[in-house]
Amino acid sequence: MKTKVLITGAGGFIGRYLVEAALGRGYEVWAGVRAASSRAHLPQDRVRCMDLKYADPPALTAQLATHVREHGAWQYVIHNAGLTRAVRRKDFALVNAEYTRRLLEALDGAGCRPQKFLLMSSLSSYGAGDEKTFRPIAREDARHPETAYGQSKCLAETYVERQKAIPWIILCPTGVYGPGERDYRMAIQGIRAGFDLAAGRKPQFLSFIYVKDLAELAFRALENPASRNCRYLASDGRRYADTEFARLVQVLTGRKHVLHLRLPLWAVYLCCLLSEGAGRLTGRATTLNTDKYGILKQRNWTCDVEPLRRELGFSPAYDLRRGLEETVRNEF
Repeated sequence: MKTKVLITGAGGFIGRYLVEAALGRGYEVWAGVRAASSRAHLPQDRVRCMDLKYADPPALTAQLATHVREHGAWQYVIHNAGLTRAVRRKDFALVNAEYTRRLLEALDGAGCRPQKFLLMSSLSSYGAGDEKTFRPIAREDARHPETAYGQSKCLAETYVERQKAIPWIILCPTGVYGPGERDYRMAIQGIRAGFDLAAGRKPQFLSFIYVKDLAELAFRALENPASRNCRYLASDGRRYADTEFARLVQVLTGRKHVLHLRLPLWAVYLCCLLSEGAGRLTGRATTLNTDKYGILKQRNWTCDVEPLRRELGFSPAYDLRRGLEETVRNEF
């Protein structure tokens, strides 16, 4: 009998790669996808889709109770659904945190408790790293997120940690990129057009993880018997200056001349403010907004991944160059 997994947010960027990885491992895959979401990247002949009723907790519990009667419980649940941008900041707390709590309670109340529950969180839940010594953020560090997005992820983590019914894993990836991702794609498009705009006069030190490596890591953690009630920070283990990312994209896209500019943070904030205002007028969440400014101004986005190597034996298959090569090849 196949191992069953539920992957929420399966229609999104990370979700489609989680589905691909699960199918590659021979899992029976259930994809949590909103009715209004695109399913274009899901092999619907190989997955079973369901629209989870997060907005109505009793209905969600009844939905899961029906599922467990008809199909049995999932061995694993990966809760990947969430918002990375929103028109209203309060929506972060609702979708990223409150819906996590409701799903956990419904799984327990419906007798649908999985062997493990993995929350796909974010390094943003930790807030700013040390910007004097640039020591990598470590998993035991105190969390003090400064953005609404980071705060919602931190609260979701707290809900996962406090409940006792279901063993859990929390993954906190840094910048996730790859074919299908929108924010880094926008940066790559700008460089291909001949412009590179970096945020702040001082360099930003960044870390990245390729989306296929993140999907591999998620299942390695779930399948490791010792990984219970623990968290991992996730990157490819390297530190990159923001200029390295831009220069590498320039080389890979074959662009000979690129205007590399560093905008002062006040100008970056103004751009975010104007973009957010435009988004409110149109009712659409924008990539640049004042909450995202809190991420752009942060200088230290590096993290300690030694626990991945020590506890999971995980070594990423992609460094930034190889990951960007594959991204550029598939996107442009």
